[in-house]
Amino acid sequence: MKQSKLLMPTLREIPADAEVKSHQLLLKAGFIRPVAAGMFSYLPMAKRVLNKIENIIREEMNAIDANEMLVPEILPAELWEKSGRYETYGPALYKFKNRQDRDFILGPTHEETFTQLMSDDIKSYKKLPLVVYQIQPKFRDENRPRFGLLRTREFIMKDAYSFSADQAGLDQAFHNMETAYIKIFDRIGLSYRAIVGDAGAMGGSDSKEFSAPAAAGEDIIAYSDATDYAANLEMAKDFYERQNQTAEAQALTLIDTPNAKTITEISNFLSIEATMIAKTIMFVADDKLVAVVTTGDFEVNTVKVQNFLQADTLEVAEENQVRDLLGAGFGSLGPVNLPEEVQLLVDERAADMANFVAGANEDGKHYQNINWQRDVKLLEENIGDFRTAREGDTAVDGKGQLVFTPGIEIGHIFKLGTRYSKVLGAQVLNENGRQTDMIMGSYGIGVSRLLSAIVEQKADADGLIWPANVAPFDVHIVPVNIKDADQVRVAGQLETLLTTQGLEVLVDDRKERAGVKFADADLIGLPIRITVGKKASEDIVEVKVRASNTNIEMRLSEVVDSVSVLLSGDK
Repeated sequence: MKQSKLLMPTLREIPADAEVKSHQLLLKAGFIRPVAAGMFSYLPMAKRVLNKIENIIREEMNAIDANEMLVPEILPAELWEKSGRYETYGPALYKFKNRQDRDFILGPTHEETFTQLMSDDIKSYKKLPLVVYQIQPKFRDENRPRFGLLRTREFIMKDAYSFSADQAGLDQAFHNMETAYIKIFDRIGLSYRAIVGDAGAMGGSDSKEFSAPAAAGEDIIAYSDATDYAANLEMAKDFYERQNQTAEAQALTLIDTPNAKTITEISNFLSIEATMIAKTIMFVADDKLVAVVTTGDFEVNTVKVQNFLQADTLEVAEENQVRDLLGAGFGSLGPVNLPEEVQLLVDERAADMANFVAGANEDGKHYQNINWQRDVKLLEENIGDFRTAREGDTAVDGKGQLVFTPGIEIGHIFKLGTRYSKVLGAQVLNENGRQTDMIMGSYGIGVSRLLSAIVEQKADADGLIWPANVAPFDVHIVPVNIKDADQVRVAGQLETLLTTQGLEVLVDDRKERAGVKFADADLIGLPIRITVGKKASEDIVEVKVRASNTNIEMRLSEVVDSVSVLLSGDK
């Protein structure tokens, strides 16, 4: 293709609102343009990359016998009302009415849609297992879209769903999909980690997240520096063994703690370590008050709490709500004498405390020498890991320390079980002739955000660097002077030779200075650049490998074989 015919409006200056490298370079190189906050147009170069990513996905989905199809992006609200997510999904759900005043949504994901389809058309276990998928725009009304394609209100996603008659079928589908994802991300050329993830609004019992380490990542990957353990920070666990408490119980004492509300203030006031102070945070879980207690040196992990409670919603309680019930505000709360209607959850570390300090549920006062069972009845079933892991702590496997790194979520796979099939009536007759709920899995890849993930990991100071499998073109031919007959001749011969070999070629036929052409070539980052310059009359050109910035001078007759070798080394 001739570059003069290509819509690729490069910029000389980076827009001021572009915060991260991928956003800056994709704008500067003419790959994307904003239409509204969190919504982008994908210009021809970006679309070519997307097409190649999607083709890789299709090939690996086909390899595990997944069926590609397409469902509407606009969905009737009734489906989501049946599953309960219409109310619980939150403000990110786009809701609207049509002219008949019927409620609709823009689909952020399609578990309900595909489950309803299976409910209508699949009646026997003999038709299962079945895997279906689509590649389609999704919509989430992000409160603060940012970082270009990394957090948007409209994005392209591959979503897949498995339907099985039994748990073994789900386990196999989950394994097949995990294997396919590994092949997809390997072929794309990304560095990534498969980590323990949170199912979140998806529901279900098990999930695994694929995260690409990158400075712009909004997630934190916590991994062991000695083993393969890795998890999203929301799910990461540190190592802890419960202790048999042998300390002699001291007399419970009510003490004044004026103006001491934070853990640091109480620690300083009483001259004790934070590990001897119980932190109590009040939450509302599905309209029920819950008190969560950790040691003062840890933060409460809301994801772990919500998962433990299997709550649809979890929010920090309003202070006036807490004060109305307990008679005290934040900073003076504790587990002693909690009303019966407040559920008490205690982190395992806090459950091993003895003679500890906590708020007395009276402003400006704390209890000293609290002991479980004597002062607060604590059920074993309400003890768990409710803390946020810390970098440097021993990993849950006990064999290394936790290391934190930012990451970009690029894929997520979930074992949903019967979360959706039960409420939407997706049942089949099993081999015994009895109705049984289909067992489901859900599997997503953020297709459009893969553009940003690649750029964040691969780009350098000069511009983009596309891995060969997803590059918009394989080879960039740059004749320095298009008025030079030999350069035009050699560029034309190269285009014909390389195109005949099945390679995609971009020829810079613009009437621009050599410096501009070279800068643009580095900016758009095609794997191979062939410069046709002063030695064109001798049939000699310069081949540059963009990823390594190495230059090789070679004869025209050597180019085809050499380019093929260089490209294969990048795949």
